[in-house]
Parts: sequence; structure tokens; C-alpha cells
Amino acid sequence: MSVLAACGSSGGKPTLNWYINPDAQETVQQLAKDCSTDDYDISVQLLPSSATDQRTQLARRLAAKDSSTDLMSLDPVFVPEFASAKWLAPFKGELADKVLDDDVLKGAAASATWKDEVVVAPQWANTQVLWFRKSLAEAAGLDMTQPVTWEQVIKAASDNDGTVGVQASKYEGYVVWINSLIQSAGGNILDPATVEDGRDAKVTIDSAAGKDAATVIQQLADSSAAQPDLSTSNEGTSLGAMFPAKGAGEFMVNWTFAYKNYEGLVGKPGGPADKAGLDDLGWVRYPRTVADEESKPPIGGIDIGVGAFSEHVGLAQEAAVCVTSAKAQTALAVNNGLMPSRQSVYDSAELKDAYPADLLQLFSESVDTGGPRPQTAFYSQVSSAVQARWHSPTSVNPDSTPEQSADFLKAVLSGKALL
Repeated sequence: MSVLAACGSSGGKPTLNWYINPDAQETVQQLAKDCSTDDYDISVQLLPSSATDQRTQLARRLAAKDSSTDLMSLDPVFVPEFASAKWLAPFKGELADKVLDDDVLKGAAASATWKDEVVVAPQWANTQVLWFRKSLAEAAGLDMTQPVTWEQVIKAASDNDGTVGVQASKYEGYVVWINSLIQSAGGNILDPATVEDGRDAKVTIDSAAGKDAATVIQQLADSSAAQPDLSTSNEGTSLGAMFPAKGAGEFMVNWTFAYKNYEGLVGKPGGPADKAGLDDLGWVRYPRTVADEESKPPIGGIDIGVGAFSEHVGLAQEAAVCVTSAKAQTALAVNNGLMPSRQSVYDSAELKDAYPADLLQLFSESVDTGGPRPQTAFYSQVSSAVQARWHSPTSVNPDSTPEQSADFLKAVLSGKALL
């Protein structure tokens, strides 16, 4: 204990602890090294792999007013909860203007504020697009230069020995899909005008949009395009059906990392056989739930928060600005496929060398015009309640699932039911 006390004394240069999610660890370690200064060092600490477990570990630390949590990588859905609990040190004045200037895409910027305060710095932005085999779409006669609906995609795959890849295990990824289906039909799980009301937010999942979303899930589950592991599918499992040893491949909704994944698998198991095979990979905007409503692609990514109980809030906020800079975002995108939250980085020479131009444009447009999950301090309860009534996807029924989930979600928020 005497040794630990000596190492933790306030006499030397402080070390800022940065709790990170497991993505892009080598790049993040380099960012920590590059952003360390004569005034402080940044030390990286690894969080669990799932977003839910990351949230749990950080919440426990901050609820105990842990002074060693200086920087943290936060999934945007947990920002309102942490800000509402006053676990985040807001950025003020010129620093806030620097964190959230006009260069930050709208979808990423929306997650950075809570009750008119800038509470996190957007680092990288995530979104989903529809990845597909061009040969499969061509065989189906599907014009991918025009917006496509889920119904069209499911039919095209079913009729042509293909599949449709989604994320429908009982976890956060399934809520991402459900939320985007509902928003793409013009609805929301919670009324956005009431989300800051916390437990009193208006539940709107039982709507025409909710029924449209359930219809899509039911259509896929009942079709031959459903992959065998539909009820346990996630971001990783759905990748493998794009370039199968036999079969036509798939249409798949997945995050931006998919391109670098397949590019790195050329000639290897699970990837395209050769460069020509990679050229058969296509991408377009997220499918529409209903034909006359523009889709709302999912929004994700990572925001950098500063712990309110840190002994070095000012230094930690300075470090947060550094690890979310355009240079840092360029490294994350080029090295790891984690796309920028800043438009200027999409326009940079480095990204234009690393990605096809139309893919960069698709990513930035999807982030800028996509839809966030409910921005409520009670998001973890909302997510769990939705999962409880919409899983398994094979049991989803548009005539009952939206209503049942609305009743349960209302009961959970009001404290009349337990998860």
C-alpha cells in the first residue's frame, strides 16, 4: 500500500485514465501517446466488449464518485443518463465551441448535448448502410440506383437463393434495427418532444409505424431469406453470408466497418475470392420501411466524456479535444473503418485514398440524416423493455407486438413492472 500511495501522490505529472471500448485499440493507444503532453500522460484502460457492460462498469465507478475516471468512451445512447446524473463535466465557452463547431455532422452533434450543455466530444460516428452482392441484385432485377424497401430486398433474396443479414439477437443491436424500422416509417419508440421528461416520456411505439416495423420483421422471419441464426444474429455473424462457398450471397445491414473487413479478407476464408469478388460488393442507403418515407439509418459511434469527479477536469477536457481532433478521426477511419464525425475529414485526401468516393458520401449523408435511438436518461430500461417484447424475431406480430411492448414499457418507466 505504501508503494501505491507513493505512485498516486500529487507531486508528479498526473496520469489521465481513459476508459475505452475495445474498438481500434492500437490506434487509440497511439492517440493516447500522441495527445500526452508535458503537463499530463494519458493511460488507456479497457472496458468490456458489449455496450451494456461498458455502461454498467462506468456507471458503477461514477456513482461512487471515482476520481480516477478522467476520460471515457461513451456510446451515444448513454450520454443523457450520464449527463442527467451529473457524472459528466460539461464543456464551457470557447472549449464547447471547439468541440461542437459547424464541421460536426448533425447526427453526431445531436448526441453531444443535454439540456443545452455540451457534455461530450464526438469522436467517431457510426451508421449502417445496405451492403449487397451486385450479382444478386442484378439477378433479382432490382435497380439499386433507386431507393429500395425491406419488402423488395427480402423478396429479391428469397427468389434468388440469397439471404438477408440483420442483427436480431436479444441485445442492443436488435433495438438498433427496431428503432430504425420505426423511424423510417415516420414514428418513434418515445415521443422526441418528451424524452427529457424521463419516466414521464410519452411512449409511441404502438403506432402505425410500429406495426410497419413489426411487419418487416415478420416478413423476414417467415421468408427463405432469413438466415438460420436469425434469433441470435449480430454484427459479426451476419458478415459471413456475403461471400459463402456456395450460394448467391446476401443483402445485409451493418455498420461502416464492413468495408475494411471485406477488403482485408480478399483471398481468405469468409471474404471474396479475389479483387473481382470484392468488386461485386455494393452499398446503398439503408432500406425504406415504407415506400414513400425516406429511411432513417441508425446512428452510433463514440463520444468522449470527462468524469465530473476527476481531479484534473481541465486537463482531461484538453485531452478530449485532442483525441477527437480531425487528425485523430482520420487515423481511426483509415486504420479501422471507424468513420469521422467531422465533414472535413470525409473530404480529406487520406480518406479519399482509403475509400471509394461514393461510399464516403453515403457514410456522411447517412450520419447527417440518420435517426438516433431515444435520447433519454432511462435508455437502458427502454432498450431492455423493447428487447423483452420483440424477441424472438420469429414471434413478432404486427397485430400484437407493438401494443404489448408499449404496455410493458409504460409499466417499466412508471415503476409498475420490473425488467
